[in-house]
Amino acid sequence: MAAQPIPAGGLPPPKAQTGTLARIRASLFSSPLNTLLTILVAWLLFMSVPAAIEWLFIRADFNASTAQECRASGGACWAFIAEKHRLILFGVYPYDEQWRPLLASIILVAVIVCSCLRWFWRPFLGMLWGLALVAVAVLMWGGVFGLTHVENERWGGLPLTLILATFGIAFAFPLGLLLALGRRSDMPAVKALCVVYIELIRGVPLISLLFMSSVMLPLFLPEGLSIDKLLRAQIAIILFAAAYVAETVRGGLQAIPRGQYEGAASLGLSYWQTTRKIVLPQALKVVIPPLVGIFISLFKDTSLVVIIGIFDLTQAAKTAVADAAWRGFSTEAYLFIAVIYFVFCYSISRYSRSLEHRLDTGYQR
Repeated sequence: MAAQPIPAGGLPPPKAQTGTLARIRASLFSSPLNTLLTILVAWLLFMSVPAAIEWLFIRADFNASTAQECRASGGACWAFIAEKHRLILFGVYPYDEQWRPLLASIILVAVIVCSCLRWFWRPFLGMLWGLALVAVAVLMWGGVFGLTHVENERWGGLPLTLILATFGIAFAFPLGLLLALGRRSDMPAVKALCVVYIELIRGVPLISLLFMSSVMLPLFLPEGLSIDKLLRAQIAIILFAAAYVAETVRGGLQAIPRGQYEGAASLGLSYWQTTRKIVLPQALKVVIPPLVGIFISLFKDTSLVVIIGIFDLTQAAKTAVADAAWRGFSTEAYLFIAVIYFVFCYSISRYSRSLEHRLDTGYQR
């Protein structure tokens, strides 16, 4: 083992100051306040974790056939989830046809995973997305290839949440890029329009936009013209997310040194060539973490469509809990959908960290 180097002007630090115990002492017991907080957190964990494990697993009932049997166990009633999981996952989609939204969800998740793999970053990825979206539409709507037609009013659960989030991200991102470029434009009219749009949208909550799209928008349409409620909600989500993407990308554009623009001008590149080949790639690498935060928030915010009567994953869980025969198990239902949201959001977060590290943005720890 190599000898520890001796710093100039002194002896090497004692092992007690550089080992694992020293790091624990420095992070958890470095001051009286930190020591008190460490003891308090340890006490809370000691009191809550064993009780949670006992309720979630040890005393839980997985096979009960009635609500009374579940309540008698004194623990979590996972039999309720086994009984109602199809309603929670697929909403009121026809029971015998629920293999279709299941397959549509698998296709959507598969094409998203393919988009995350660098090997698929080729021109055929766009064609793959087109085929996937056509397949999802055929499976969900039906009416062709012998499939029963299902109105989108009967769509619900996880497939609907995935559709709203996927289309929201796919359309909000390019729209946000254009808005960010427009806000930095030298054309006063374009800049003013982009500023007004971004500040107006960011100044109101998503709930108000959903209400506007559901209640107010039909009043401004010509007589005889109507837009589907699901499409109106999707448009509101896209417009809302695009404003936040625009501000995030604008921050990345401002971080690019002026010399990059001057170097591109010296090579004779046009504005769009400079933007596409030099400026945007660097700006987007800088803002990967906040962009991913926006996408995660958008995925979770799709649950707000419940307020305009769209049967998303949250509404499906509320409907399952409302069953008189299984009333009283809302904790299990919301834990179930919380795990679903966590799996998707955590996967997005981990991928963003790996992408950030792969592109070497300089922001990873």
